[in-house]
Amino acid sequence: MRFKNLILIFSFLIGSLSYGQKKVELSPDSKISILTIGTADELHSKFGHTAIRILDNTLGIDVIYNYGHFDFNTPGFYTKFTRGKLLYSLAMHRYSNFVQGYRIERRWVKEQVLNLSQTEKQQLLNFLIQNHLPENKDYKYDFLFENCATKIPEILKQVLGDKLTYNYNHIKEPFTFRELIHQNLETNSWSTFGIDLALGSVIDKDATHWEHQFLPLYVYYQLQNTSKNGKPLVIDENQPVLVPEESKSSIFIITPLFWLILLLSIVLWVTYKDYTAKKQSKWLDFGLFFVSGLAGLLIFFLWFLTDHTATAGNLNLLWAIPLNALAAFYIVKNQRPNWIKKYLYIALGLIILMLIVALLKIQIFSPLIIFVVLALGIRYVFLLRLPVLVKNKQ
Repeated sequence: MRFKNLILIFSFLIGSLSYGQKKVELSPDSKISILTIGTADELHSKFGHTAIRILDNTLGIDVIYNYGHFDFNTPGFYTKFTRGKLLYSLAMHRYSNFVQGYRIERRWVKEQVLNLSQTEKQQLLNFLIQNHLPENKDYKYDFLFENCATKIPEILKQVLGDKLTYNYNHIKEPFTFRELIHQNLETNSWSTFGIDLALGSVIDKDATHWEHQFLPLYVYYQLQNTSKNGKPLVIDENQPVLVPEESKSSIFIITPLFWLILLLSIVLWVTYKDYTAKKQSKWLDFGLFFVSGLAGLLIFFLWFLTDHTATAGNLNLLWAIPLNALAAFYIVKNQRPNWIKKYLYIALGLIILMLIVALLKIQIFSPLIIFVVLALGIRYVFLLRLPVLVKNKQ
């Protein structure tokens, strides 16, 4: 019997990894379930994970189909990742290895066993085997609309079709994409600050009930609120990996709030000293202009030169002006060109426009960005006043 199981397992793996030369017929003992994995501290794991488990004790099969796989060895990996052109793929793992990895990372794993007929189980497995073929397994990743979580409801809908009925009572109020993202993040963290800097106004629209499922936890909730032919789609739940919640405290000195308060304090102090001495601290102005310009260039790149959908319409460009990187070299000259004064007025006007955009909630900015905007605004006003101050001194 053990030898027979080995043969069946081998046949299953060959059928999955090759071109589907041999199909596996699941036994009545088989189960198909959805695994939801908790979050971790690393940015790529802040939002959890979702996968499909195929279990058939009669055949000795226990494998995971995982749509969240990518290859670090892909030629031009970082370039493709940055430009939104990196392909993710459907991978297959042994269940024991898959779960053990999350146990080591101290991330909880929850399992929902699906209420499927024998025919439906087979159809779902056949779909996955077909999707795992080399010519089918790759897909273009999109943070909001095409990821490991969105694949699950898409597949279930494709296989089960009109048999499914969706109840959305678990969504008490509509959330925007940004609000949904923030549910997994701490406001005073570098990851949240960076995400709010990189993602544009397109994520400030309300997500539909279906679109909430770009996050694994909302796939989990939706499965609990979905029925098949009038009966619950989930017939059993368990938690293979239970991790007690730990209270996390961050050291204030390493948070963005500390450093941004420090930045604004330095700008206020130096500007006061400059004002009383009627001089310019060129090192400060060069740093502010150049760094904000580099931030603007990054935002411009993510908006216009990549395939990322979530980085479009990013109005952080109103304060992070790409031309600041060039203006930095002119703002420190003893004889500044005439256009610099007009440029400073425009830059100050754009900051005022950004504040209006924020008040109208056209785009939600990181609350921490106010320290940067104030620092820039203070120096813009000071530099506009500087020629008068110097003239009065003379």
